[in-house]
Amino acid sequence: MSAVAEERGASMRRMRALGRAEMTLLARSRAALFVALALPVALTVSLQRMVPTDRVEDAGLSVGTAVLPGSVGLVLLFAVYTNLMGVYVARREELVLKRLRTGQAREPEILGAAALPAAAVGLAQAVVLMAGGAVALDVGAPERPDLLVAGLVLGVALMAVLAAVTAMVTRTTELAQLTGMPLMLVSLVGSGMFIPLEIAPDQVAAVCRALPLTPVMDLLRGGWTGRLGVAETLRALVTALSWIALGVFAVRRWFRWEPRR
Repeated sequence: MSAVAEERGASMRRMRALGRAEMTLLARSRAALFVALALPVALTVSLQRMVPTDRVEDAGLSVGTAVLPGSVGLVLLFAVYTNLMGVYVARREELVLKRLRTGQAREPEILGAAALPAAAVGLAQAVVLMAGGAVALDVGAPERPDLLVAGLVLGVALMAVLAAVTAMVTRTTELAQLTGMPLMLVSLVGSGMFIPLEIAPDQVAAVCRALPLTPVMDLLRGGWTGRLGVAETLRALVTALSWIALGVFAVRRWFRWEPRR
C-alpha cells in the first residue's frame, strides 16, 4: 500500500513540475493569453445581440440563462480546446513530448500536465464570467450548483481530450486553427450555446444533442434554471462521458509523439 501511495505521490510531483513549466510558457505568450482571456469575453458581448429574446422567453428562459452558458462554452472552446491543441502540436513538433516520453513521466502524466494551465485558466475565467454575468444580467444564483459544477468539470475534460485528438491530425502549429475550426463551428451553431435547443425544431434538436459540447451546455443551463429533469440529466452525463471515453481511446491508440513528416 505504501508503494502505491509513494508512486502516486511521485506522479503528482512530476505533473506539478511539468504543469508549472507549461504555465510559465503560457504566461510568456501574449497571443495565447489573448485567445484564452480576452476573446471569449469579446465574443460573448458581440453574440449576446444574436439571442432571439422573444423566442427565448417563450421557451421559459431569460437572456441571462441563454447567454451565460454560452459564454462558458466560448471559454471552453478558446481557453481550453484551441489553446491546448496548439500546445500539444507545438510540443510535439519541438520534440518536447518525445524527450519527456523517454524519461520517468508516463504518457498520461505528460498530456495531463500540459493540460493543467489551460484547464486552470479556463475554470478561473468561467467562474469570473458567470459571477460577473449573473450580476450584470440579473440572473441570480444558480438553482442547481451541482449541475453547474458537473458541466464545468466535464466540459474541461472533454475539451482537453478533444484537443489531443485534433492534435493527432494537425501537422503544424500553423494548421492548428484550421483543423480545430470544424468542431468550433459545429459547437457554436448546433450545441445550443447562444440559441438554446429548446427553441429549435425537434428533429434538429435531436441531432444536435449528439454533438460533443451539447451535453455540457445542457448541464450548465440546467444548473442555472434548475429545470433539467432526471432523464435529461442522465442523458447529458452519459453523452458527455461517452465522448470523453471515445476520445481517450483514440488518444491512447493513435496519438503521435513525434513530428508528423
